[in-house]
Amino acid sequence: METDEQDCVAAWWDMVLRNLRSIPHCCATLRRKIAAQYNSFCSKSLKEHIFPPLMDMLIFFNFFKAPFLVDLKDPELKMPHTVNFYIKVEPGVILGIWHTVPSCRGQDAMGQDRCWYEAALHDGNPIIVYLHGSAEHRAASHRLKLVKMLSDGGFHVLSVDYRGFGDSTGQPTEAGLTADAVCVYEWTKARSGNTPVCLWGHSLGTGVVTNAAKVLEEKGSPVDAMILEAPFTNVWDASINYPLLKIYRKLPGFLRTLTDALKKDKLVFPNDENVKFLSSPLLILHCEDDRTVPLALGKQLYEIAYNAYRNKERVKIVTFPPGFQHNLLCRCPTLLKTVRDFLSQQWA
Repeated sequence: METDEQDCVAAWWDMVLRNLRSIPHCCATLRRKIAAQYNSFCSKSLKEHIFPPLMDMLIFFNFFKAPFLVDLKDPELKMPHTVNFYIKVEPGVILGIWHTVPSCRGQDAMGQDRCWYEAALHDGNPIIVYLHGSAEHRAASHRLKLVKMLSDGGFHVLSVDYRGFGDSTGQPTEAGLTADAVCVYEWTKARSGNTPVCLWGHSLGTGVVTNAAKVLEEKGSPVDAMILEAPFTNVWDASINYPLLKIYRKLPGFLRTLTDALKKDKLVFPNDENVKFLSSPLLILHCEDDRTVPLALGKQLYEIAYNAYRNKERVKIVTFPPGFQHNLLCRCPTLLKTVRDFLSQQWA
């Protein structure tokens, strides 16, 4: 089937090239470019053309910009005492971010501008940089519920949309998302004084967190703490368990094609390797009925981290009973206490 399709494509390109020969000499450059594209296309199989961009879509899912009709520049329509602002990471990449202050400072925040919010970062209340999972943006309902819970618990929360998500510019890549997280963390630390800053990642965001933490560790500036919610070991293991792909697992050659596509796109997000080089406090949160990223992957990552860390007290895993699945841990009544107890102990 694939050979027949390529034969049809080849015949069409041959016709195009014959017609191009009749174009005046001034179009020789155009002819060479089209001929180069043809040779490039025919030198690869259809799966090489289709699978890498397909995996890109499935991993990031950033084209699904729900909830729709939300004005990301006016966050208080969705979340009180919150300001929207932007950070430039590099040329062509500007990130949209919401800063929500602790609820205890809600009255103070009324009518204030970005400068006030920025100065509030060193008021002594702990800070969480929240790095979300794939699809949607910083106004997704389950993300807002988590932010509200953390704000009510006394935390500043910076909700970041990576490049290509929400109204952030650029195209998502693993290296790009890592650079985004490092930039936001360093920007926050530069304004927080002695106030600790925690990187919190959910699902895909856990890979971004450990990538960024490794970069910062190598710079000699380990992050103050990490929280990994529904983490995987690496994106290959996570993709095999991805609900949309499970039905194809038994097809001959599918798993090899899948891993080849991920390698070609340089998509790894190697949590299992990253944690071997980290020293920052690490809290893993996972629900027992998570069908998107199975609990087994979270437990496996914990074992790797626990064995690698010199200070075993810096690594902890907390599992939650069925009912919260992959996205709804924000509804768990014990979540806030779990987080506060861990961070208080580590930052004491």
